Amino acid sequence: MNAATGAPPKGFFKRLYHGWMLVAGRFGAVQTLVVLAIFYSFVIGPVATGIAIGRGDLLSKRGLRTPGSAWNDADSAKPELERARHQF
Repeated sequence: MNAATGAPPKGFFKRLYHGWMLVAGRFGAVQTLVVLAIFYSFVIGPVATGIAIGRGDLLSKRGLRTPGSAWNDADSAKPELERARHQF
């Protein structure tokens, strides 16, 4: 549609293109919903169910229930002043 007048574009090919883009846009919206639903049903859902059944703790949050600090020491080398000056 023409933004200034609200009328559809003139000419056969412009109208054809405009109609095709409307159909393609609607098809794309439906296709996106279908693909996401299938992906969730066959990938995300079963993985989440498996982790829940296996009581997996992927973020190490169980340690937060115990008293004390939740700090985890890094597995890297000891911090040194010279190493900090030359990080890259």
